Amino acid sequence: MVIKNAAIVETRRGALVMTIPKAFIEQKKLHEGSKVNLMLEGDHITITAPTKKKRYSIEALMAEMTDGLPKVDGCDEMQATGLEVN
Repeated sequence: MVIKNAAIVETRRGALVMTIPKAFIEQKKLHEGSKVNLMLEGDHITITAPTKKKRYSIEALMAEMTDGLPKVDGCDEMQATGLEVN
């Protein structure tokens, strides 16, 4: 979605404030107090809403492993070479 909108810069409580278009707020599910990323490049300002990283639980990851834990053939017979020797 491309939103082109002339924004008005106003002074509120001693700070300059720019209004964000309602369509962007609704699309990105923003609210008062939301943090956004600003990128300033020359005379351009780009505003992006941070994306949430998907969080995985160990239970969910293990549930996806239908054949149990992966194992390399001959792993048990390999010589210890790293920190596991201590």
